[in-house]
Amino acid sequence: MAGSQGAGRTAAPSVRPEKRRSEPELEPEPEPEPPLLCTSPLSHSTGSDSGVSDSEESVFSGLEDSGSDGSEDDDEGDEEGEAGALDDEGHSGMEKTTEEQVQASTPCPRTEMASAWIGDEYAEDSSDEEDIRNTVGNVPLEWYDDFPHVGYDLDGRRIYKPLRTRDELDQFLDKMDDPDYWRTVQDPMTGRDLRLTDEQVALVRRLQSGQFGDVGFNPYEPAVDFFSGDVMIHPVTNRPADKRSFIPSLVEKEKVSRMVHAIKMGWIQPRRPRDPTPSFYDLWAQEDPNAVLGRHKMHVPAPKLALPGHAESYNPPPEYLLSEEERLAWEQQEPGERKLSFLPRKFPSLRAVPAYGRFIQERFERCLDLYLCPRQRKMRVNVQPEDLIPKLPRPRDLQPFPTCQALVYRGHSDLVRCLSVSPGGQWLVSGSDDGSLRLWEVATARCVRTVPVGGVVKSVAWNPSPAVCLVAAAVEDSVLLLNPALGDRLVAGSTDQLLSAFVPPEEPPLQPARWLEASEEERQAGLRLRICHGKPVTQVTWHGRGDYLAVVLATQGHTQVLIHQLSRRRSQSPFRRSHGQVQRVAFHPARPFLLVASQRSVRLYHLLRQELTKKLMPNCKWVSSLAVHPAGDNVICGSYDSKLVWFDLDLSTKPYRMLRHHKKALRAVAFHPRYPLFASGSDDGSVIVCHGMVYNDLLQNPLLVPVKVLKGHVLTRDLGVLDVIFHPTQPWVFSSGADGTVRLFT
Repeated sequence: MAGSQGAGRTAAPSVRPEKRRSEPELEPEPEPEPPLLCTSPLSHSTGSDSGVSDSEESVFSGLEDSGSDGSEDDDEGDEEGEAGALDDEGHSGMEKTTEEQVQASTPCPRTEMASAWIGDEYAEDSSDEEDIRNTVGNVPLEWYDDFPHVGYDLDGRRIYKPLRTRDELDQFLDKMDDPDYWRTVQDPMTGRDLRLTDEQVALVRRLQSGQFGDVGFNPYEPAVDFFSGDVMIHPVTNRPADKRSFIPSLVEKEKVSRMVHAIKMGWIQPRRPRDPTPSFYDLWAQEDPNAVLGRHKMHVPAPKLALPGHAESYNPPPEYLLSEEERLAWEQQEPGERKLSFLPRKFPSLRAVPAYGRFIQERFERCLDLYLCPRQRKMRVNVQPEDLIPKLPRPRDLQPFPTCQALVYRGHSDLVRCLSVSPGGQWLVSGSDDGSLRLWEVATARCVRTVPVGGVVKSVAWNPSPAVCLVAAAVEDSVLLLNPALGDRLVAGSTDQLLSAFVPPEEPPLQPARWLEASEEERQAGLRLRICHGKPVTQVTWHGRGDYLAVVLATQGHTQVLIHQLSRRRSQSPFRRSHGQVQRVAFHPARPFLLVASQRSVRLYHLLRQELTKKLMPNCKWVSSLAVHPAGDNVICGSYDSKLVWFDLDLSTKPYRMLRHHKKALRAVAFHPRYPLFASGSDDGSVIVCHGMVYNDLLQNPLLVPVKVLKGHVLTRDLGVLDVIFHPTQPWVFSSGADGTVRLFT
């Protein structure tokens, strides 16, 4: 017990002075008069007492680091002392706590003095003032670009950015008024303006000029050589050599073995010494295939020089010598036209032959010919001219098609502009510049009726429906609907009933055209309805069903094309804008498409969706005519620059084939409704009939073969054939010309 108590007493003093020595600046100098300890009647001198009271210990307890080494030693000494005290006197933990509380409550002069000194220190603390420094720490400030604050202080409150409401005008005024504006910078941490001192400005200028920051630094001091030239007694390093310095390396052994294996396999070739002798070869030698130039497949060897003949001899025969007239003629010729480049001369002996004057020049030209003249082997292909012509079937195999003129329909006194055939093929209607419509019987060429219309007939179209007997004719600014009353009387009567059954609405709608009933006198001539447009009509065409007809007006703007509905007597303009002057329109035979041909293009519109489906580019200067194949997948158009263009709508918007058989402008093109035939009429007075077979197999292209050129029309006023149309059931073609006749070719 005594030993442990003594150990406890001797262990504590060895630690306490260290602790008191560790904070000398916090403790005032000791005075000899006051006692170090404040005695109390309740304090007992136990083994844990180390000469410093608990009250004094409490003063320093708030100023020392709890994690220091001295505190750990104190804890160990206190534990030993407490163990000895418990063994010796048997105090309980509760009693000791009571003693410490009483002892700490007892005042002591030293405690009062220390607390007063510490109070004076905090009296001068300026922590309540606003700290202008940014205490957010080493944080990237771009994190706070989108926020009004720049960080947080120790209490978790936001540090707001300084309000900078200064615009460029304020900055300019500061720049003019403030003489220290040039040395004012902005602190990125706080956002405040700082004025650089003279020392800082001088430091910045030194760094900008590439000098050292320290003024007193001399970069040109003499270098002190560590290894001097004098032989020293002791070595700089005396480390013994490594073991690996005298043992063969395993890594190098592996590398060498790889190289040896690569040399054995032939992957690494040994370096052969280069041959220093230059490699010359004869340019015009007879090349063998193994030579350098012989390896070029297209190389042609240089031609040899011609061997000298009798004229180049020093003693030529007399017939090779030129007479005086021949010599004068030779001198007057151009050098390229002369047969010989020299004058033959005769010398008595070889010793008397002088030096050749043009020797060096000819050798130089020969060298230029050898290495500057391009020589290339031309691969000539032997082709028979017959092989270049495509293999087309014979026209005899493509019959039937019209071959000869059968009938001539005479009666018009001026050029016949337009034709149309009835759906049954029995009647023919023609319009002329003489101001009349003529109805013909096809089989006999007899004019059945003549209807005077009082103007030039630009276009005529028979209604394709077999249940309706109606003809539409474009005369000046009107479209006339006539009932010719030919053929079946029941069909003609039902047509009149259909037209008279229309009941006009109470409020007539606003339309681009006016529908007018014919007068009684006009009805006697066959006229039933008149559609007035206000602009000249150039073309009229029917839809396949027979209820709609489209007209083309000679005007500018979006109202060039109008569509009329016969049953409801309504007119509409399908387009909102114009794409150029419209030449022709045509309805698709099977689908709700409308083809509109302008001067340079053909547009395909979907009438139900009201959108542009395709734009065909004919590559022609001026489109004149348009026709659609009965199947609907192919289109032909003629042009005034004598081209006929075939389009395959499933293939491309570019022409599939362009035919240039005519010599002059094309006026009309037409497809046959049943046979694989199409025809074109031109101002050269001819009608060319072509075989145009369209296959059901989509992978097979159409077969286009011209089969016959039909002539018969006489050129009048430089105009030939003006319109062409096929018979609906027979392989016959009708043509109208400027000579005032209509001709049938069968």
